[in-house]
Amino acid sequence: MSWSGSSEGGSGRRGYHHGNLREALIEAALELVGAKGPAGFTIAEAARLAGVSPAAPYRHFRDAEALLSEVAVRGFDLFAERLAKAWNGGRPQAVRAFEDLGRTYLAFAREEPAYYAAMFESRISQEAHPELLAAGDRAFGVLRDAADHVAATLPPDRRPPSLMMALHIWGMAHGIASLFVRESPSRRKLPMAAEDLLEAGVLIYLQSLGLAGGQ
Repeated sequence: MSWSGSSEGGSGRRGYHHGNLREALIEAALELVGAKGPAGFTIAEAARLAGVSPAAPYRHFRDAEALLSEVAVRGFDLFAERLAKAWNGGRPQAVRAFEDLGRTYLAFAREEPAYYAAMFESRISQEAHPELLAAGDRAFGVLRDAADHVAATLPPDRRPPSLMMALHIWGMAHGIASLFVRESPSRRKLPMAAEDLLEAGVLIYLQSLGLAGGQ
């Protein structure tokens, strides 16, 4: 994207070139969500930050929720890429790669707070935005595929439901990320790294299923 100090129909500090209005608004929305959270985001502020008129965003987005949904979609797509890289097809060892997914979850929450907030804290109805539902499913699909792979290392009569495994790991990682990783005045302090807490939890969980050296 090419930014300049000019503006179209507004007095904001940014402008856009060559029809990049949609991208300019998405970047502005991401910046605002990072600074104020989803609840503090408005489409008028996004227009001002992008350096366009208050009416300009409606050329591409019907309302603020539609713009916020697009930010969340991009966040989920980036999240899916990072999860897939961490999983790496289960190499070099499936259980260790499965644990890496949890650490990647925490890293994403720490390194991409604006995307994370748009994805998980914006309270957007996924039914009203099917593209958002599909993006979330793609990211969760990495966890589901990994759980399938790990469960398959056990004999058929001892394999846990892979969907259950994926949901449990997702819930554990998300809970630790929300409680102990996300920047917040109410964030609780830990006597250990959040990654260590998650790794211990995942290890105990996998051992209870007969994985990772469990019985």
